[in-house]
Amino acid sequence: MNGLLALLKDNGAGQARLLAGPILILMVLAMMILPLPPFILDLLFTFNISLSVMILLVAMFTRKPLDFAAFPAVLLFATLLRLALNVASTRVVLLHGHKGPDAAGHVIEAFGHFLVGGNFAVGIVVFVILVIINFVVITKGAGRIAEVGARFTLDAMPGKQMAIDADLNAGLIGEDEARRRRAEVGQEAEFYGSMDGASKFVRGDAVAGLLIMVINIIGGLVIGVAQHGLGFGDAGRVYTLLTIGDGLVAQIPALVISTAAGVVVSRVATDQDVGQQMVSQLFANANVLFITAGIMAAMGLIPNMPHVAFLLLAAALAGGGWLLRQRQRAQEEAAAREPAQTQAAAEAAAAEASWEDVSMVDPLGLEVGYRLISLVDHAQNGDLLHRIRSLRKKFAQDVGFLPPVVHIRDNLELKPNDYRILLSGVEIGKGSVTPGQWLAIDPGGAGAQLPGTATTDPAFGLPAVWIDVAMREEAQIAGYTVVDASTVIATHLNHLMHRFGARLLGRQEVQQLIDHIGRDAPRLVEDLVPKTISLTQLHTLLRGLLEEDVPIRDMRSIIEVVAEHAPRLIAQETPGTGLDTAELLARVRVALGRAITQHWFPGHGELHVIGLDGQLERVLIQAWTTSGALEPGLAEAVVQGAQRAIAAQDVAGEPTVLVVPPVLRAAMARFLRHHFPQLGVLSSAEIPEDRVLRMTATIGRGQG
Repeated sequence: MNGLLALLKDNGAGQARLLAGPILILMVLAMMILPLPPFILDLLFTFNISLSVMILLVAMFTRKPLDFAAFPAVLLFATLLRLALNVASTRVVLLHGHKGPDAAGHVIEAFGHFLVGGNFAVGIVVFVILVIINFVVITKGAGRIAEVGARFTLDAMPGKQMAIDADLNAGLIGEDEARRRRAEVGQEAEFYGSMDGASKFVRGDAVAGLLIMVINIIGGLVIGVAQHGLGFGDAGRVYTLLTIGDGLVAQIPALVISTAAGVVVSRVATDQDVGQQMVSQLFANANVLFITAGIMAAMGLIPNMPHVAFLLLAAALAGGGWLLRQRQRAQEEAAAREPAQTQAAAEAAAAEASWEDVSMVDPLGLEVGYRLISLVDHAQNGDLLHRIRSLRKKFAQDVGFLPPVVHIRDNLELKPNDYRILLSGVEIGKGSVTPGQWLAIDPGGAGAQLPGTATTDPAFGLPAVWIDVAMREEAQIAGYTVVDASTVIATHLNHLMHRFGARLLGRQEVQQLIDHIGRDAPRLVEDLVPKTISLTQLHTLLRGLLEEDVPIRDMRSIIEVVAEHAPRLIAQETPGTGLDTAELLARVRVALGRAITQHWFPGHGELHVIGLDGQLERVLIQAWTTSGALEPGLAEAVVQGAQRAIAAQDVAGEPTVLVVPPVLRAAMARFLRHHFPQLGVLSSAEIPEDRVLRMTATIGRGQG
């Protein structure tokens, strides 16, 4: 039974809230149409004043604009209520004004006599001043703030929505919280847009008040003289005072509500209301109070000044500054006496894991032991950083793209003299150097043994010895290549950068390369990506060249080949399979044939290369075209034959280059790359016609 009563009570309260708006509208319309007795007018004027004070206090105590989201609608209803009261009071003033000052009620009489002393001229001046303050200062400023706030809020909506989506995707908030925040962002935009329009109500109300006053005075003069037989002076005094009282009783609440509107749109949303913000920020600095007190005291000592007022205010400000200084010192002492446990807990809370703790893997990194820190420290005359910068510049000039920055850091887990080189967080090389000593590398045929610590060159695996600085010239005379510790690391890094150049070229580098070319030759690349070839396909093509040690400096030739052949190759592919870059890679290599040949055979002499026996060549073509793989016996024979041919080339001092027919080049390069990284596999179509080709070693039957 109690539950049923509570439900009925809640339903009754809900129905009352639902009917509040329609009832208010009906009351406003009734006031405009039906004549009201003076007593009812007194009640309604009193209600209007109390409503305006309530609105101002609510605006003062809100912490953010959306806490008073109904303000635009309240502003509209309050304006309509004032205008309806103006109509109702005008009717009463013009009908019964000749009976005396209390004809329109005691509220209008009090405002017309007590506030302006019964002087209608003073009343007119006061009323006009109030209208100017409301219209020119408060309403105009609040309207401008609402307009700018609405514009900025709308401009910031996409960013706020993206921030909410980012927090949701990161798992920092849930679906419900994200939905609530999105709704709040939309409500904030609607609020400022509504306030921009609602401010026009207040401005129109001020203008209407001024016009209503003029109309009432003129109408009162006409009615008083023509209908009631009053003298012109008596009619002017009576109706003007009543009109002024009516205007003041409406304009003062309008001024209060305009102030509330300015407070709502001009405040900055914090966890404090307007009063708390003003007190906490105006009186937050004791020095400001002391300086102001000093200025007031100096002005109070000037002759003919009101000394008591100035000196009293100066004393109050100085006393407030002293109390504020004492409170700040007490807070500082309390903070200094804070227990260490509380501070440790705060630090632990501050150290809570966040996304800032997630670090991306460096594309290229160098870690050094603590004894090698001096090599990368400018303060200790370390030149490794300068060498690495020079390496990147030389790599970009030789290979054709800018490699990633090498991130250097110390690693206490390494031995003091060790270093390691990382590619995407994975070790690809390591070594050990001795700062202060030089590495004497035996390139082959060094004449004498050197005293020192025997080791191996980390870049090329050649025998070497760490020697003292005094032995440097003697080692050079003996035929050794002598380098310092920084050069050893830089050479090793340079070797690995060229070896793993294809891994260093990412999609970002490809896009930057296209952008770089586009600045010099925009017509060359404007239809390249993605109309002719996608960025992914171009990336695969360029990495294929780098994997076989082919520089991509000549991007003009590469782009021209892609633009010429890619559309045809795409048209020949099965729908849905995409472009196969293998044939495109072969055509690019042919276009770069002169540069590839020059890379392996500098100068213009004969090309002494390794070839395939004719019978083996036919067997390999048949095997790869039919099954795409070699039988184990045939594969072993090819590897052994290549090993003997490479050894013969090394003995003769010739480049280790294998020339095969175009149909075999890609397959042979993939097969032999894992066994002989130093072997270059070229197609006969890539050799320029003006270069003489001579086979000095053969793989297969008839090899020497």
